[in-house]
Amino acid sequence: MFGISAIELILLIVLATLLFGPEKIPEFSRKAARVVVAVRDIANNAQTQLRHELGPEYADLELKDLNPKAFISKHMSAEVALIEETKRDLKGAKDTVKDAQKSIKDAATLARSETKGIEASVKNKGKDNGAAAAKPLPFDTEAT
Repeated sequence: MFGISAIELILLIVLATLLFGPEKIPEFSRKAARVVVAVRDIANNAQTQLRHELGPEYADLELKDLNPKAFISKHMSAEVALIEETKRDLKGAKDTVKDAQKSIKDAATLARSETKGIEASVKNKGKDNGAAAAKPLPFDTEAT
């Protein structure tokens, strides 16, 4: 009920009987009931006034919604979901960019190794055919 177990409730009843006597307990229980009803009416009036002042957007407002975490989770859940979706999209874009960067780096490494291989073959060819490289290539003047 109020977070009180059965043993604690029995202990409170026995303690009240000892302190106030059996004659005054019904009077105190009626007063306590009136206080509970009055507090409940105050809370309902405050809730109604809040609903009226906040407008139709918050017509389903309840007192437990005044907890900031509950309020945000109830009224801002769409925005929070949009933020989470954007985070996932950005993470996917980041992974795509990293993959593209890796493939570009691999392609550059491959191009460097091919360039080194061509340079080495040109150097080796020049050493082997030193006389042939000095000889001009045949040219046909009538072909043009």
